[in-house]
Amino acid sequence: MKHLAAYLLLGLGGNSSPSAADIKEVLGAVGVEPDEERLESLLKELEGKDINELIQEGQTKLASVPSGGAAAAGGAAAPAAAAGGDAAAAKEEEKEEEKEESDEDMGFGLFD
Repeated sequence: MKHLAAYLLLGLGGNSSPSAADIKEVLGAVGVEPDEERLESLLKELEGKDINELIQEGQTKLASVPSGGAAAAGGAAAPAAAAGGDAAAAKEEEKEEEKEESDEDMGFGLFD
């Protein structure tokens, strides 16, 4: 990822075809050691390709990936809360308490 990030930064800066030396210079400026094998692999994969076209292609592929697990659960909880009233709210509070207790069982919390 660091190599691709440097490649994209160089592209944003106007270098439409960054070389390995250009990428190494960007990484070196922030104190990151480049991985020669991965860098060469990245440059071979991107050789002769327009980065903007690749980004557009990737976005269309991502659009077809189903994603909804957490959003669907949140949407289903709203009608249940409206139908159940206080009982549903109490159940939600219990779930939150159980979640908090589980952090204590491990010996550390999320933000410790």
